[in-house]
Amino acid sequence: MPRHAETRRPGSGKIRLFALTGAVVGAVALPLAVASAGPVGEEERALGHTSRKAERPSVRPSPAADDKGPSAEPGDSPLLLGLGLVTAARCGPELTSPEGIEAQTCVLTQGEETWARTYFRNATGGALDSVLSLMGPGGRTVQMRCAGGAGDEPGTCETPRRPTRGGLDAYTAVAEFAARAGNGPLLLRAASNSVPDNSEAATGR
Repeated sequence: MPRHAETRRPGSGKIRLFALTGAVVGAVALPLAVASAGPVGEEERALGHTSRKAERPSVRPSPAADDKGPSAEPGDSPLLLGLGLVTAARCGPELTSPEGIEAQTCVLTQGEETWARTYFRNATGGALDSVLSLMGPGGRTVQMRCAGGAGDEPGTCETPRRPTRGGLDAYTAVAEFAARAGNGPLLLRAASNSVPDNSEAATGR
């Protein structure tokens, strides 16, 4: 029987070769694509976590609340002091000296700690020195010296916190203001138990 010669279409071998090559390349590229997908997802999760953390607002005390003392009468709500929830607060009236110093002094108690704070504003045009004293039971006294600039921006001065001994009535805070030059006269004394009077040294609001 005559043998039939096998006929091949031109280019069919090249097509099979290209198809085989493409399959091999695809098999190699697929694991690489799967392997690279993992780190990308982890990086996206890490970036997402960092963004959420960066967007979280930081907790800061309100400057407006800290810089200005409470303008109400003594015994007003402690939440107005800009200190969070204060267990108790006792403040004297806001006093003003003829030279232009405004001050209000408070005794504050939070938890098991007590300290003194004075709010002041200096409109004298000169620098000030102030001494804030917290007097407690048993003759215990804590003092803090603060310097005030020549500007009339509101400022504060406070003593370190100390463990509370006794009730709030056992504590008294006194702030004294004088010119920073050194031996200047006392310009204003504001205490947590101050009572406004009609003297020329200070006037109550």
